[in-house]
Amino acid sequence: MFTGIVEETGKITGISKQNSNTIINVSCSFIDELKINQSVCHNGICLSISEIKDEYYQVCAVKETMKKSNLDYLEIGSLINLERCMKAGDRFDGHFVQGHVDCTLDCVRVQDLNGSWKFSFKFDKTHQKYLIPQGSISINGVSLTISKINTEKNYFNVDIIPYTFNNTNLKNIEINSTVNIEFDILAKQIANLNYFKS
Repeated sequence: MFTGIVEETGKITGISKQNSNTIINVSCSFIDELKINQSVCHNGICLSISEIKDEYYQVCAVKETMKKSNLDYLEIGSLINLERCMKAGDRFDGHFVQGHVDCTLDCVRVQDLNGSWKFSFKFDKTHQKYLIPQGSISINGVSLTISKINTEKNYFNVDIIPYTFNNTNLKNIEINSTVNIEFDILAKQIANLNYFKS
């Protein structure tokens, strides 16, 4: 379980194929603290560490994960948002993030508001039931608040403060960029209950 509070942006140092799987090498500052089979959130995706070297660690993404996420867009040198799983007793600063990406969405607008940034993302009508004004959403593993939902044009906005912008890979998002989305687990559970009631 994660909270959507990114610890740092790691750097992709290697990408290779192993049968239908994709092997990804990541360098970061806390390699010495990692363990084999430990869960780390990568751009919102929970991946287990399979190998640790001096300068990088390795994770394996299966075909289904690649299909549902933006990992296929990674290149050598790409920045990736990293968060280790929660510790018992720590403060809960974001929201419940499982590391199970629901889909990818495209950015349709970026606004520099001279001190903050507003991003707009296009969504499918089937996703609308998971979107709540002032509710939580995970974008590339970052816990964010939905500031506006336009149900006529099918987009929602999130507003980014300078610290989050500067310390995550959200600063690299442009129009048509593809991001990983995990809808709030509480919203999904409520939608699921309503589905079975109908």
